[in-house]
Amino acid sequence: MTIKISIDCMGGDHGPSVTIPAAISFLQREPDAELILVGQEEALRAALRKYKQGDISRLHVQHAAEVVTMDDSIEVALRRKKDSSMRVAVNLVKDGQASAAVSAGNTGALMAVSRYVLKTIPGVDRPAICTILPNQKDGPTYMLDLGANVDCEPQHLHQFALMGSALVSAMEGKPRPTVGLLNVGEEEIKGNEVVKQTAELLHADHEKGLINFYGNVEGNDIFEGTTDIVVCDGFVGNVTLKASEGLGRFVKIVLTTEFKKGFFNKLGALIAYGAIKALSRRLNPSRYNGASLLGLRGLVFKSHGGADAYAFEWAIQRAYDAAKYDVLSRITTTIAELIPQAESAAERVTAITSSTDLTEQKTV
Repeated sequence: MTIKISIDCMGGDHGPSVTIPAAISFLQREPDAELILVGQEEALRAALRKYKQGDISRLHVQHAAEVVTMDDSIEVALRRKKDSSMRVAVNLVKDGQASAAVSAGNTGALMAVSRYVLKTIPGVDRPAICTILPNQKDGPTYMLDLGANVDCEPQHLHQFALMGSALVSAMEGKPRPTVGLLNVGEEEIKGNEVVKQTAELLHADHEKGLINFYGNVEGNDIFEGTTDIVVCDGFVGNVTLKASEGLGRFVKIVLTTEFKKGFFNKLGALIAYGAIKALSRRLNPSRYNGASLLGLRGLVFKSHGGADAYAFEWAIQRAYDAAKYDVLSRITTTIAELIPQAESAAERVTAITSSTDLTEQKTV
């Protein structure tokens, strides 16, 4: 079965100089894929002419006259640039001509355009950005939200947990993936009111068997692999993501610098070359590029704006895998089954909380 992916080739910091070689390299590895390159046709064909030696028969060019820049506001992306490469790529998903879309463009604009064009899955108030981070168990930790929703209410974090569970179940083949709620401590008394109320909702779901809620987790648990999924608001998630990416690059630079100092350091580097290469590979942020916009009626993946060709290729790969494993229908089905039950559980928690508050007021 052929899987078609639409690519916003003009988005990001580098445009076609990155997206085109990434697309060609990806097709060399995936014989069942076809890519629709969306952007200014003249620029795309000029970039493609540099790769005459490669097989480009599974590449199709779709013209889009406009480009959403990294500085454009959401209003500009939605109202004024209706023929942008970003919007056309998402429209192809809506029209069924592509199974998923990939863009390295402005995150806020991509979320707004995707939400406007595709709409949200019934039962989902807000889409969330989800990506994977490496852990010491040599597996992925899925984390959401990573920037789409800076301010969240308990019901939003609750929905993120349900969507994350459905995604991991589909992608990793785990029927009951564990969910952790990111907090400043493991104890239930820790955290702000939003986190505490979210924990109550997730505990209620856990008791009904709707979700496998581990409890509160801390920042170190993300990389220890304590849970399969870590849920937080977009502000905390984005800061965590950028800090971890920066740390990975910092470690790589420090190791490279130190091993170049003196004969014995260079000798040690030669002896430990295999281990160093493996370490560099595991910590390379590029391998984890490609975040999914969960909660939409279509698959959309966000690449880092400054991604190079290697990193952007990983984003295409994640979109391809999501389409291959039919993630969208599985998430839609899971949400349809769980949201009504979860809402009933949430109503009971609210009733119990209200009753407790009323009793305390009478006592006072």
